[in-house]
Amino acid sequence: MIKLNKISTKPPKDLDRAAAEKQTKQWAKRIGELQNVMLAEGKHSLLVIFQGMDGSGKDGAVKNVFKYCHHGAINVHSFKKPTDEEFAHDFLWRVHKVVPRKGMIQVFNRSHYEDILIQRVHGWIDEEKVNNRMEAINAFEKFIHLDNNTLILKFYLHISKDQQELELNERIEEPEKHWKHNPGDWKEREHWDKYMDCYEYALNKSDIPWHIIPVDSRWYRNYCMTKIVMDELEKLNMKYPPLEEE
Repeated sequence: MIKLNKISTKPPKDLDRAAAEKQTKQWAKRIGELQNVMLAEGKHSLLVIFQGMDGSGKDGAVKNVFKYCHHGAINVHSFKKPTDEEFAHDFLWRVHKVVPRKGMIQVFNRSHYEDILIQRVHGWIDEEKVNNRMEAINAFEKFIHLDNNTLILKFYLHISKDQQELELNERIEEPEKHWKHNPGDWKEREHWDKYMDCYEYALNKSDIPWHIIPVDSRWYRNYCMTKIVMDELEKLNMKYPPLEEE
């Protein structure tokens, strides 16, 4: 049973930052190489899901983990409030349209899990619908994994409440971060404990396990995530296709 308050948001004290950053760069370059093989082979795809509280560094994670990937073979989709058309369909309708085809990497910056997080926090859906949606999410992820060889990696970016306050204040105080400021983030922060309960529900009820990434130090976030992505891509044993005979 995952309890987020039992898991540190900080790096190990004995891990050298300079060495970790050097290793991270090597791993990120290897991810770029593996992406190229994935594209050429055309047998697998990768779906990366980022969830976390405001200020947990989802945009930075995308930038650093996939910095050496070819832009033509990776897409990033950020899930916002559903449109009227999306509200008129089942909650997974808008998700299925943007899952990756074979050869591609797709990153979800927030995801279908929002439909059992923010909606549950604010009481917009009842517990029966929460449970039904969780079952649908598990079935959906299993389906795209088995039917389309989609590797699914799910990351919860684990930030402390104190660090989040620092991150949100930086968006007010630093001019280059003003564009990120959203007063609504402070309102959502008021529901911190409820969000933690809802995240723990999602983490514990998921059939495909989550990776919980400490993010109070962003260099350690990058270190952890690049290692996981690289290792999981290596396990696919992908190969460049041979030259076809004429």
